[in-house]
Amino acid sequence: MKKGSKELLVVGDRILVAMEQGESRTEVGLILPANAMEKEAVQEGRVVAMGPGSPLPPPDSDVDEPWKNPSQPRRYLPMEVELGDWAVFFRKAAIEISFERDRYLVVPYSAILALVRDHGVPDTLPEEI
Repeated sequence: MKKGSKELLVVGDRILVAMEQGESRTEVGLILPANAMEKEAVQEGRVVAMGPGSPLPPPDSDVDEPWKNPSQPRRYLPMEVELGDWAVFFRKAAIEISFERDRYLVVPYSAILALVRDHGVPDTLPEEI
């Protein structure tokens, strides 16, 4: 994620989540300040950056032959997360950081409970199929 002349790189199997700002409303209409929501066990936010995934070990190779080029490209186990997804995750697993005066949460992949993805699917089916 780039901001100005700086770039924030997320490593491994972590995602960067933009924190919700502002107040929240309960079902009965009470307005809760943002700091009251920090005590919740589950939190939500928009995925703005992500790492490449979990690193995989290199494929088996003959180590007895030193003349072979051992450098192979790194391989990663991909994550199901996409940029722009709405992530629901455990709050206690997240770490808050600040980048260019904005607050974000770094969340490990294992702490994600659910993802909401908008593909523009209509709410109703057409009358004629």
